[in-house]
Amino acid sequence: MFPRRIVIATAALMLLAAPVRAQTAPATVDPTWVAAHQAFLAGDALRGRGSATHDETVAAAYVASQFQGFGLRPAPGMDGYTQTAAVTRTTPSGTASLSLGGVTLSQADGLGLLSGGDTAIRGRVEVATGADPDALPAAEIVMIASPEGPSVRSWINAAFRQGSRLVILRETASLRDAVDRASPARPGFALAGAEARPSRTLVVVPAAIYDRMAAMAGTGAVWEPGQARVEQTVTTNAIGWLPGTDPEAGVLLISAHLDHLGVRADGVIMHGANDDASGTTAVLELARALANGEPHRRGILFVAYGSEEIGGLGSHWFGDHPPVPLTDIVANLEIEMIGAQDPGMSDGVMMMTGFDRSNLGAALRDQGALIAPDLYPEQNFFERSDNYQLALRGVVAHTVSGWAVTPTYHTAEDDIAHLDIPFMTRAIQSLVAPLRWLADSDFRPDWAPGGQPQGR
Repeated sequence: MFPRRIVIATAALMLLAAPVRAQTAPATVDPTWVAAHQAFLAGDALRGRGSATHDETVAAAYVASQFQGFGLRPAPGMDGYTQTAAVTRTTPSGTASLSLGGVTLSQADGLGLLSGGDTAIRGRVEVATGADPDALPAAEIVMIASPEGPSVRSWINAAFRQGSRLVILRETASLRDAVDRASPARPGFALAGAEARPSRTLVVVPAAIYDRMAAMAGTGAVWEPGQARVEQTVTTNAIGWLPGTDPEAGVLLISAHLDHLGVRADGVIMHGANDDASGTTAVLELARALANGEPHRRGILFVAYGSEEIGGLGSHWFGDHPPVPLTDIVANLEIEMIGAQDPGMSDGVMMMTGFDRSNLGAALRDQGALIAPDLYPEQNFFERSDNYQLALRGVVAHTVSGWAVTPTYHTAEDDIAHLDIPFMTRAIQSLVAPLRWLADSDFRPDWAPGGQPQGR
């Protein structure tokens, strides 16, 4: 007998998918359809679409069924609408410890683990000082006592960019809350068989003990992870293909990620209505609109990636196993978090990450797309979504977002009740005609000088 939640999810899938398949969709985006996609993708039945989980698989099946109902075909070389990749899940022991000088702190004594943590680390310790994250000292282990807020992320990213393997944060109220929500130890993920990447561990230390450890900076420290548990799972991409009439014209890629954070350790569902059920809904509605009418000159791939939240694994796998040569993809538009609008943007307008890195954004804006440059270049949002995997491989690839720093980001409040469906509908509608133009024109976007990121 099937588990109750699988029966509920399957029934909801059938109810939502069936009426859509029966319709010939106009090019107008309907808020009713937008809300219907959100109701399923961000509803309780999918339990937050945790990365590389059964719930993510059901979400991918829903997207795949919609693609098929819109008349899209399996992508070249594929016999269906989903692409799967094996994933290794490594769960830290929960008994890790950190030793520095004469001080040893374990997880049982208040040491908090936010990420990584499954590899032993030994090295010299330096303390971050000054106001510039990019002036961090180069060391295996870096201690950071930064104010709460977005600046913390900037310091952490800077430390890992300059090669640190362990970052020790001084506890704040929000960091302790993050540790409590991540407890028990948050697992790490990697594509099965992938070359092991250097371990990057992020921990939180109570303020008084942090201060004692910081006084001994310049000496060596040891991170002992304990025995981790290793399991195998699967992540799933949903892919639909709209063939073009000119094989030499190239291919457009329109994408989003369908996973989110799943269920917290305390049982709270992290619905991810904005992040990124909203982007997945946009991909679905753009597929509906662009499949309506005469065929386009260029082929169009519509993709909803799995496992973005655990390191962009779905887009990484797609980039390594593309159904069409990457050199044929003339542009990639990733849609991320369009469920609410940034109050700093003009009415109805989305931001595009890395806007000045290429001429794609300006071209789409000239055709009526409601997009403008990124308001937060210091946050490096261009590098923080699935577009980056394609950009590293040479594809002109950007992300559009409604409100990248929304207060609901990665909180339990990222739910359907906090969505702005009219804004979402208008944003998606504004992309239809520009993408149709791009699919039918000779225009081929180019990187600006120095705009293409270089692989690491």
